[in-house]
Amino acid sequence: MIRIAGLGLVALVLAACSGQSETVGAALPVGVAEAAGTATTPGVPAATVAFLPAGGEQLSPKDPIVVKASGGTLQAVAVTNPQTGNGVKGDLSPDKTTWTSKDRLRYGSTYQVVATAVNQAGAASEQRAEVHTLKPSGVATPALFQPASSDVGVGLIIGLKFDHDITDKATAEKSFKVTSSPDQGGSWYWVSKREAHFRPKDYWKAGSTVKLETTTFGMPIGGEVYGGQDVSATYKVHDSWIAKADGTTHQIKAFHNGQLVKTAPTSMGKTADTPPRGPTPTFNGTHTVLGKEEHKIMDSCTYGVCEGDPGYYSAPENWNVRISNDGEYLHENLKTVGVQGSANVSNGCLNMNTENAKWFFDNFNVGDVVEVTNSGGPQLTINNGHGDWAISWTAWQAGSALHG
Repeated sequence: MIRIAGLGLVALVLAACSGQSETVGAALPVGVAEAAGTATTPGVPAATVAFLPAGGEQLSPKDPIVVKASGGTLQAVAVTNPQTGNGVKGDLSPDKTTWTSKDRLRYGSTYQVVATAVNQAGAASEQRAEVHTLKPSGVATPALFQPASSDVGVGLIIGLKFDHDITDKATAEKSFKVTSSPDQGGSWYWVSKREAHFRPKDYWKAGSTVKLETTTFGMPIGGEVYGGQDVSATYKVHDSWIAKADGTTHQIKAFHNGQLVKTAPTSMGKTADTPPRGPTPTFNGTHTVLGKEEHKIMDSCTYGVCEGDPGYYSAPENWNVRISNDGEYLHENLKTVGVQGSANVSNGCLNMNTENAKWFFDNFNVGDVVEVTNSGGPQLTINNGHGDWAISWTAWQAGSALHG
């Protein structure tokens, strides 16, 4: 809805996201303008003012408020949100005929606009209006799946999590932009109605710079829901660090930029049905490092075996490198040193002695890769850390709303 009140010969056109135009104010008769007290000069028309771009009754907050003068120049433009008391900044064109707001507008807000134009004879005329931005039924605001970082591994998975369901995934996905240097391509994969991940076909190249940006703000993305505040992040990929852990050989090997630099015996999760708790095999598949803790209390109550239950434990562990959300770590475990390299007896973690555990702790960081094979366990899933790499490239592309 727009309300206008004018002094002088003016026209008002309001913009909205629909792209349609509607004239909502007409030129006032000269007699009315004069009665209102506007100075005129015989034979010199008053300057007119219009608000653009043209549209319906409500303005998308991603579009600017534009004020244009005809038959003269703009002397002053003031745009204020009376609900917040904040003014809106804008830029005046070199010829002083166009003013364009540069601050981001708000959803469901009313902006008071006052524009004063001066005609060729120096006579001023003023136009006042209220501009209303659209009020959607919901605003879906994205958050980064992986925070921006200048130090991540080649297994980096980036993505977005929204706080509302996205029913028009294709439209939303078009507003996501990922660039990498060197260029490696990639594709989006919708994990759920609210979450989408991005990765290339193969691991990122060491030394890459990856940038994620959204332009979803102000965009309808289905069900009368519009995009919320945009986000962006830049990631710097460090050297390639990839560990390969084999449940048959009970060895874990570390490769730095493709070169083998470390081999260590390990004990993975047990596959035998050993009382009081059954099999606890390590998940197969590509894991990435999610975080590290020098010292941590490993408590079985985190997976439902609490104090007083058979098999309960609460033990301090050192040099912990987390590789899944399900409690899997590379870490020191002195109780299993005797079988490290020969048997899998852990509760799912990759046990090592002190020296080897600390070496992995010192060298492996967030985004570095740990590939687990022959563990006897199920495949690591996409919602259990970064199981994204286990999905074939064909299936991954099919998970895109644009390419599936």
